[in-house]
Amino acid sequence: MIRLDIFADPVCPWCLIGKARLDRALEARPNHPFVIAWHPFQLNPAMPAGGMPRAAYLEAKFGRADAARYYVQVLDAAKESGIELDVTSIQTMPNTRDAHRLIHWAGIEGRQTPVFAALMRAYWREGSDIGDAEVLADIGAQMGMDRDMVTRLLASDADLDVIAERETHARERGVNAVPTFVIANQYVLSGAQPTETWLQVIDELLAQDSPAD
Repeated sequence: MIRLDIFADPVCPWCLIGKARLDRALEARPNHPFVIAWHPFQLNPAMPAGGMPRAAYLEAKFGRADAARYYVQVLDAAKESGIELDVTSIQTMPNTRDAHRLIHWAGIEGRQTPVFAALMRAYWREGSDIGDAEVLADIGAQMGMDRDMVTRLLASDADLDVIAERETHARERGVNAVPTFVIANQYVLSGAQPTETWLQVIDELLAQDSPAD
């Protein structure tokens, strides 16, 4: 098996699109060699703990006109990738530090990918505030985690230092945008790669593992 490390943030639209395109390739190649691990990378590490209104965030980051053009591009790419999302339902741009803690704990239980997918679904399709501890505890419970345990951990400082260290390490390695995919700790793909690219990568890896005639 080959490790596929993915640096992503659930509030990043290109992470949503990139995951969908990768998922298509994995479904088309059920014999793929990847073991997937998700790694924390906050798009907005200076975001206030309680988040901020999404409209204000977008206008501050892009300007009103550019924000509208940016989301037309995102919506077009999402539609092309077969993704349903409802950006009109999103009211808050959250701080995702605690969401990354939940993903970290899910990894300990072998539930990382389902929890990451549930976080993106909650944010992009339901407009949930995934910076809110109750929302995060609900998501963890829905994915089979112990809700009371998640609630207690979120109320503490558990693993805040671990998340910070992992993100610092990622930036020191040169990760400066998400999604970033690292294959076998050697090859890097940045951005929401097309499904066709992933199919080519998988086929090449499978061919390398096949015995010569």
